[in-house]
Amino acid sequence: MDIKNYLHIITLTDLFKSFSTSQLYELFKTNQYTLSQYKKDNIIYFESELCTSLDIILKGELIIQKIDEKGNVLTIAEFRVGDNIGGNLLFSKPHCYPMSVLSKSATEILHINKDFVLNLCQIDQNFLIEFLTCISDKTSILTNKIKSISMKSIKESIIEFLNYEYYSQKNEKIQLHMTKKELAEKLGIQRTSLSRELNKMKKDGLVDYDASSITICDFSIIRNF
Repeated sequence: MDIKNYLHIITLTDLFKSFSTSQLYELFKTNQYTLSQYKKDNIIYFESELCTSLDIILKGELIIQKIDEKGNVLTIAEFRVGDNIGGNLLFSKPHCYPMSVLSKSATEILHINKDFVLNLCQIDQNFLIEFLTCISDKTSILTNKIKSISMKSIKESIIEFLNYEYYSQKNEKIQLHMTKKELAEKLGIQRTSLSRELNKMKKDGLVDYDASSITICDFSIIRNF
């Protein structure tokens, strides 16, 4: 893997948008980094593993998951090409991953070590601002997810998901683009609990559903924004 082949992707990210490809090449020549490839469903980082780099996704998708002692899986967040992880942990104490990081598809990652990140923060104000923004955004994602899980019933979680997707897809028939198992993990509930609640909502005339979609039948569940 040659960094030259990825410079055009890196310059499109918010962190590096103020750099030219030639500037980046010179920086990468004199600083430490690694490029890694992972197959689908590989574990990138285990829970409690030390965070030693800022990671930028060059290809594929990553998911952050929490697995409890009963084996229940909660998907906290998903990240795609151009996104980064680890920045909020790299300078923390202790700097360990609180959850597992897995590849959702074949993935390629740029790992930038701590000293390189510090150097970039010192030489480019835009990088510093975007880096701090990323840290704040990751904190918000985790806070909102915890709030969502701790305060909502299964039905409320499903309705919130439908509200978001209705305004995103602009259609009462919500295409899932994921399996029911993945949806359950996204909502932080068990697969059987999701099926049971969807069946109740169908009997109540609120929704209809099949393997790949959920159709909103009663628009009283949709909030106006």
